Amino acid sequence: MEFSTADYSIFVLLLVLSAAIGLFYALSGGRQRTVQEFLLANRSMGFLPVALSLLATFQSAVAILGVPSEIYRFGTEYWFLGCSYFLGLLIPAHVFIPIFYRLQITSTYEYLELRFNKTVRIFGTVTFIFQMVIYMGVVLYAPALALNAVTGFDLWSAVLTIGLVCTLYTTLGGLKAVIWTDVFQTLVMFAGQLAVIVVGAQRMGGMARVWHLAEQQGKISGIE
Repeated sequence: MEFSTADYSIFVLLLVLSAAIGLFYALSGGRQRTVQEFLLANRSMGFLPVALSLLATFQSAVAILGVPSEIYRFGTEYWFLGCSYFLGLLIPAHVFIPIFYRLQITSTYEYLELRFNKTVRIFGTVTFIFQMVIYMGVVLYAPALALNAVTGFDLWSAVLTIGLVCTLYTTLGGLKAVIWTDVFQTLVMFAGQLAVIVVGAQRMGGMARVWHLAEQQGKISGIE
């Protein structure tokens, strides 16, 4: 299967709108002139866009492509990982984040310096940068590989294009652009996932048949 004209149009529109969001916030409001505006969006964002933006951080191309492949190959044991999020996210949300918010700091690394010293802050920052450089390489490579498979785009040109667009709207628009771009991309991803589920189930004869076939192949896992 390859991209049609409609697919190319949607793909280009996605990139253009993402860049346009960054340009809009670069030319409006506070125009990202202060640290509060650029890094914290002036602490003026509502809970819904912030929540969707946080959700988008868990929905990288690695998750979109990798998790379905994992479950298709090995079964639904992966769902146990989702259970750990209840504990893993509730504790930071109710213990750590309120402390950071009351201190009015822009990053956890500021807290490291306040709590310990500057050396600890630098080590924490360097460690995170090292982790994210590796992670971003994988996250950029995965969608580029998918694009290469369905469009024939050169792999590294796709990596460069996606990376440049993301860098553009982040640099120009700051956190507001990042949040609203995440909201837009989250809605697009969920629409795509829903379309795959609906069309796939329809072609297989309904969700009941999909579930039955998965059970027959031993793909449905429970607590035993």
